[in-house]
Amino acid sequence: MSRTVLAGLIGAGIQASRTPALHEREGAAQGMGYVYRLIDLDALKLDNSALPDLLLSAQRMGFTGLNITFPAKQAIIPLLDDLSAEARGIGAVNTVVLKDGLRVGHNTDCLGFAEGFRRGLSDAPRRSVVQMGAGGAGAAVAHALLAEGVEQLSIFDVEPSRAQALADNLNGHFPGQRAKAGEDLAGTVAGADGLVNTTPMGMAKLPGMPVPKALLRKDLWVAEIVYFPLETELLREARALGARTLDGGTMAVFQAVKAFELFTGVEPDAERMTAHFLSM
Repeated sequence: MSRTVLAGLIGAGIQASRTPALHEREGAAQGMGYVYRLIDLDALKLDNSALPDLLLSAQRMGFTGLNITFPAKQAIIPLLDDLSAEARGIGAVNTVVLKDGLRVGHNTDCLGFAEGFRRGLSDAPRRSVVQMGAGGAGAAVAHALLAEGVEQLSIFDVEPSRAQALADNLNGHFPGQRAKAGEDLAGTVAGADGLVNTTPMGMAKLPGMPVPKALLRKDLWVAEIVYFPLETELLREARALGARTLDGGTMAVFQAVKAFELFTGVEPDAERMTAHFLSM
């Protein structure tokens, strides 16, 4: 008997998301009836205050699970019944499984970014790395960077207190006080091996760059988590200088691979999902 899955994505400005097609096409390939809906806060003229109603409605309508993106990855946590160990450690949720009346939060962003980093920048120097952003995605990426051996991670955020809180969280999970809230952006980037953008800056709805173009240089690798567009202004400017870059595509695919497995209990074909993503 074919499985039926109803899933969705809650976030703001998500009309260009490739996630629905990624899930539905893999579901079809697995012989499932798989429907994936966008729940766009911007289009619905809602904000995070609507999350309790949206979660309750999803449960009542028989949703199997929800993906969560900007700006709700941390705001969703108080509304959940339980968290996976990874989501609890990171302090952010991008996947909620709805089963047996319970809401269980997971984080597949960390795994997704780590997989992309290993595939695209496996031999990149990682003595000192600058991360822009300390939100929900930033927390997951920072955990992945330290797990992948970054020796010193400097975190910058428009809210310095948020950068400090993330650094404190990381230093509680990883030995050696390897994370810190950044202070002098230009000076820190000048001495860094790599730069990672985890802010929404660069998305179709938020064009621009998270750092001044003048700070980029050929021997500074640059990684991005934004994937629509796949080539952000930051990546385009870095590539023009001859710098190594990593786009947000692999993270997008592999967070979806794990979310698909959590929603369905079936292991998806990661290479097929990658091919689906690249064909879009």
